[in-house]
Amino acid sequence: MREYRAHIPQTIGELHDLIGSMMLSSPRFEDHSGYFPGKNIDTEFFALKEGFKVLRKQLGEERYHALVEMADRMRAHFEADPDDKTEDAIRGREIVLDMEDVLAPLEAEEHEDSDGLS
Repeated sequence: MREYRAHIPQTIGELHDLIGSMMLSSPRFEDHSGYFPGKNIDTEFFALKEGFKVLRKQLGEERYHALVEMADRMRAHFEADPDDKTEDAIRGREIVLDMEDVLAPLEAEEHEDSDGLS
């Protein structure tokens, strides 16, 4: 069986997709389908932070640093509540929503560019 390797987002849209999927797989980020054995909190946050690095120029320094800080807080909340029994997992999911809000203007720009409207 092949070792699981997380996909590193290469576009703002892919980053947004990863963040959205994190909402669904939190707080443990484990795959229950059997298709992605080895997927876990470490692999998902690695992909997230590497995606930030890849997209740093597009994100801009201020947004990049804000997202990295949000990711660190989000992970801490999920690690504090791996069984989803306290408020920490809820707080982690709230940060997921905040990240989506931070990315929304950039994703809109990316869609405009790909549509040839800009």
